[in-house]
Amino acid sequence: MRTERFLRQAYQYQYAFVGMGQHSLTNLYPVLHYLGVPLKYICVASERKAGLIERKFPDVKATTSLDEILQDEVIKGIFVSASPSAHFSLASQILRGGKSLFIEKPPCQALEELDTLIDLQRIHGSPVAMVGLQKRYAPAVQLLKQRLRKAHLISYDLHYLTGAYPEGDALLDLYIHPLDLACHLFGQPEILTCRKVAKDSFILMLQHPHIVGTLELSTAYTWTAAKESLKVCTHSGIYHLSQMEELTFTPTSSTAFGIPVEKLHTHHETKEILCQRNNFTPLLASNQIYSQGYFNEMEAFVNAVEGRNHTIATDMRVIRETYLLINEIQTNK
Repeated sequence: MRTERFLRQAYQYQYAFVGMGQHSLTNLYPVLHYLGVPLKYICVASERKAGLIERKFPDVKATTSLDEILQDEVIKGIFVSASPSAHFSLASQILRGGKSLFIEKPPCQALEELDTLIDLQRIHGSPVAMVGLQKRYAPAVQLLKQRLRKAHLISYDLHYLTGAYPEGDALLDLYIHPLDLACHLFGQPEILTCRKVAKDSFILMLQHPHIVGTLELSTAYTWTAAKESLKVCTHSGIYHLSQMEELTFTPTSSTAFGIPVEKLHTHHETKEILCQRNNFTPLLASNQIYSQGYFNEMEAFVNAVEGRNHTIATDMRVIRETYLLINEIQTNK
């Protein structure tokens, strides 16, 4: 039944992809292949690379002309994963062409540019304009958001720690992920504290409608052991999300007449594993591309283009609140 359900999920439209970097090859193209998305074009800047692409992928037409793709009426959706500095120009052309757009983060370099893209989507009638902020689609994040809707929130603590990042803008290229995650889970924030503690390293305190959180965003650590973790304290217990791989819940110890029971007798802490990637069984759900959210986000885009019911959690209008936060951090730093 599972196999037949998968085989029935065929797509009627054709698509194009702009860019072929390491991120695309590692995380995005495998999903398109697995889903069976009809990819007609791959667009790159180099004629030499275009020739190599047609040797490697004989069923795909390689081109260096975005206009050729935009003029092809059978193309309904275009994936873009190029240099971040080129994203705004590429997105603008595609939205003016009325095509649905999936663009990797960051879609642009400033809030003003994002507003321009939102206007282009509205004016030219592009049905879908989606940003590749895949953490919103990670199964552990989706489960956590569902659980937090019913929780009495107190505070959260988020750490996003990597090594040095000399090749780009850490705030837009890296920190957009944890900042967007905070906006997605807790709502539009107000900055209470923003302290730059080192090059590309920040300590933030944010006030959301129902919770206060602290964030450490830093490139002063290491890529070998890069860390992303989120701890959310609620009245009923503590949620802990680690690397998008594991979500746990530790219930708060009960009290008797206001006295913590754990102070009266031996207490054995219990931890409930709500979601955990299985590193033993090589199934789809055990794949890191799936646990990180890449699979769900690309499937959501194609389903939206095809007219199937699917929630777009990273529509350009939705992520505007993330860019508002980034804009304020840029101003404060």
